[in-house]
Amino acid sequence: MPVDHNTTPGFAKQADASDELAYLKQQFHFPKHNGKDVIYFCGNSLGLQPLQVAAAVETELNSWKELAVGGYFKGPNPWLYYQEYMKPSLAKIVGCRENEVTVMNALTVNLHLLLLGFYRPTPERFQIMMEAGAFPSDQYAVETLVKHFGYDPATAIIEISPQEGEKTLRTEAILEAISEHGGSLAMVLFGGINYYTGQFFDLKRITEAAHAVKAIAGFDLAHVAGNLPLQLHNWDVDFAAWCSYKYLNAGPGAVGGVYVHERHANRPRLGGWWGNDEKTRFKMEKGFVPKTDAGGWNISTAQVFNTVCLKAALELFDKAGIDQLRAKSIRLTAYLEYLLHQLPNIRFEIITPTDPESRGAQLSLYFIEKGKEIHDKMIENGIIVDYREPGVIRVAPAPMYCSFEDVYRFYEILRDNF
Repeated sequence: MPVDHNTTPGFAKQADASDELAYLKQQFHFPKHNGKDVIYFCGNSLGLQPLQVAAAVETELNSWKELAVGGYFKGPNPWLYYQEYMKPSLAKIVGCRENEVTVMNALTVNLHLLLLGFYRPTPERFQIMMEAGAFPSDQYAVETLVKHFGYDPATAIIEISPQEGEKTLRTEAILEAISEHGGSLAMVLFGGINYYTGQFFDLKRITEAAHAVKAIAGFDLAHVAGNLPLQLHNWDVDFAAWCSYKYLNAGPGAVGGVYVHERHANRPRLGGWWGNDEKTRFKMEKGFVPKTDAGGWNISTAQVFNTVCLKAALELFDKAGIDQLRAKSIRLTAYLEYLLHQLPNIRFEIITPTDPESRGAQLSLYFIEKGKEIHDKMIENGIIVDYREPGVIRVAPAPMYCSFEDVYRFYEILRDNF
């Protein structure tokens, strides 16, 4: 942790003055509290609305109004290719080739589709490994998947828990568990970042370990996409899915993202019209012939009005760069961590790893008692964070629109009111 942190407001002002990404804060709408912008540390649940979203939506509304069905072929952004417009930006953010990424549906729907495409159980190799305490949707998806294939979740799902007295998983323990169960393991499915603790897992090493025992490696990147830079192709990850309403700032229920390594382009999967080879799509014939890229996993017609906000938000990522955002995030989160340690009157434990390489923009504060009460009081004071049982307040200063002064104001309010 940098030694030059201090508890004066001047430090935050100087840090913001030297921040090359500070201008981005002015590109978002903030909710108000007592006439002032709230301190918004909840981008890990829902990102703020970029200013340019309204105009982007209006553009597509005008195309619909003026062109009707012609909007699929004409207008500023012909809808026939709408999912293609996201690929260059998303490929940079998740670290893959443009032919390995697409957008469609929503996160859990995509997770189900990918699981059905990649899970090929045999009597000898049928188990799926995941972290204990994964996000409920992931748990439900895996539970219902193995039941669908006639297996008992109690024996088909292996959950890896932290060692006694610890809140996060050790990478070596994950790798040892994969090796131990290798003969029966069909798939390893982890959240890239655990939603509760904020721990970022070593996706590269987990993938290597899974492949060493001939298992598939897949990840739910809901809390990673737009938060940390990734290298999914170079890490040889088989598949991944994510939402775009958190750090990607695409709005509630926005379209989900999918990565499929190019070697799996022709893998059997559930098919639909929009995933069919475009050369034969309009022949309207039997016989699904998937496109030879991630787009071959698309099923339904592109959801223009569920994608337009992502398209607008990605323009800001293109301008800022995910590596620059990550560099700011590391500084911002370290500053938050430093200031939290200066609050001796509030009893909590930061359960998120202290190593910046093992976390993103989120710090999870575990309160032994009164966590929900403290959360509610934060909300009353214009601090937007969220609470998760048991006892955790998640604080996420997203670098796209949060400032060092926001972090200092957060510290000031806690110092003076709790």
